[in-house]
Amino acid sequence: MKKDQLLTRRRVLLAGAAAVGAAGTAGVLAVGRDHGPARPAAAPAPGAPARRPLAPSAYRLQPLAGYGTPGAGPHRRPPARSEPILRMSGRGRTMMLTFDDGPDPRYTPRILDTLAEYDVRATFFVCGEMADDNRDLLTRMADEGHVVGNHTWSHPLLTKLTRRRIRSEMESTCEIVEKAYGEPPRWFRAPYGAWNRAVFQLGAELGMEPLAWTVDSLDWTTPGTATIIDRIEGGAAPGVVVLSHDAGGDRSQTVRALRTYLPQLLDSGYHLTVPRRQHA
Repeated sequence: MKKDQLLTRRRVLLAGAAAVGAAGTAGVLAVGRDHGPARPAAAPAPGAPARRPLAPSAYRLQPLAGYGTPGAGPHRRPPARSEPILRMSGRGRTMMLTFDDGPDPRYTPRILDTLAEYDVRATFFVCGEMADDNRDLLTRMADEGHVVGNHTWSHPLLTKLTRRRIRSEMESTCEIVEKAYGEPPRWFRAPYGAWNRAVFQLGAELGMEPLAWTVDSLDWTTPGTATIIDRIEGGAAPGVVVLSHDAGGDRSQTVRALRTYLPQLLDSGYHLTVPRRQHA
């Protein structure tokens, strides 16, 4: 894998969409305070010991389907779902910002800088091979109160893999996140938005809830900074989960767009937060 494509808290395709079903029946995600992930004294997520990290492999960024969102809370294995969480609950104009595929040392720090400037927390779905090379950025995310989720090790199309390979992709990333971030991930997002029964079951076995998105910025197509801003501001609404990317290519437009739409959303009365687990 070219490092430019996927420069990797402390230490695809239709099959997947078909397995999920209609988005209108999706569950609701409760949102939590944005003062950072909880630090329970629970043991690591259940499951077999992580295997040796998988060899890097190139991947496409285009998601096949849009879905909804998760968050941090008491560490207990959630029940297996049959579709990802699509909506978040909360008082007033509450939204969630999520970033996939990083961390990338060229763009993730700039995104974190902007979030810190406006005292906003976000959720980062990291790929294990990226996180392994940039553990310091996961540590920073932990220190600044952001939530880190599992986006597999090498961003494969999970619906085409065996259960054993899916588990390996998930476990390897869980291990890296726990070492660099300080706790195992509580949330999982399938690459390309491709989900099936095995993905939901294995994610639950590892103690993770499935989170998707409701507004896709399509920033991976590099449509222009103004277009990204228009898509996010145009889709803004209570309960919305926004999908953007902080790695996988040139994300300069994403960085610039955030500096414009974030203060505008705040000025419009929106509260940007992180997720919280529903299951205590």
